[in-house]
Amino acid sequence: MKLFYSDLYPLPPDPEHRFPVRKYALLRETVAATDLGVPQEWVVAESATDEQIRLAHDADYLERVKAGRLTTRELRRLGLPWSPALVERARQTTGGTVGACRAALRDGVAVNLAGGYHHAFRDHGQGYCVFNDIVIAARVMQTEGRVRRVLVLDCDVHQGNGTAALTADDPTIFTFSLHNAQNFPLRKEASDLDIGLGDGTGDAAYLEALTAGVGTALERARADLAIYLAGADPYEDDLLGRFAVSQAGLAERDRLVFAACRASGLPVAVTMAGGYARRVEDVVAIHVQTIRLAAEQVRKV
Repeated sequence: MKLFYSDLYPLPPDPEHRFPVRKYALLRETVAATDLGVPQEWVVAESATDEQIRLAHDADYLERVKAGRLTTRELRRLGLPWSPALVERARQTTGGTVGACRAALRDGVAVNLAGGYHHAFRDHGQGYCVFNDIVIAARVMQTEGRVRRVLVLDCDVHQGNGTAALTADDPTIFTFSLHNAQNFPLRKEASDLDIGLGDGTGDAAYLEALTAGVGTALERARADLAIYLAGADPYEDDLLGRFAVSQAGLAERDRLVFAACRASGLPVAVTMAGGYARRVEDVVAIHVQTIRLAAEQVRKV
């Protein structure tokens, strides 16, 4: 199974422990030491090109990101300090989702050990998301003639507002978001299918909503490829999530998503999306669990 990763970790530690800087390196180390039951093929992600990024973002926004000309307000909304390394990492993690999509179409499933930056809009970043790798990757696959229709299965605890806005007038990309209705972002955009649940939602209610939502999304999307945002932030001890889903519940979530896509003959590119638990080790454990379950799909091919 192909695993795409960035070899850049330029972000400074977050004193409030909100952006999980450590998780990326720790996740790679942990997965490399884990027996997935299938061969691991590690690939340093290629950086997304300007042409690819412009499939989702305004040229002016891209140029201002590259040149470090974002305003103080824009940087505050992004939540990250600008640096040339930040820009290159954003390119590389976006390229990881592009690579995972290509590999999934060939192998059935592939993983980007980062990605899922669903709060990035056409002309601005938000919530730690510089470029929207999800929409960029979907449109690269379409531009390359690999697929006609793409399904986005967004199970991050926060609504994929940037993805929804970017694809609002695009019937070829179907967006499904299962999220906390009372959480960030305050203003939600309209996905093709939104399911918003309340604070404190636990395993049973979460999985019931997921089952219904994924079934409807698969039926309506008629897709050739799924991009799955397997966020770790619905976890009960997540600092920003406000759900009460256990690690076992998140494992069942992943099983349900992979099984449903497999039953529909749909390749899946997996991204990690968010995760802000008190203990970074819990975030990593949840992501490793997702990757292990993705590997099971490879064994079934």
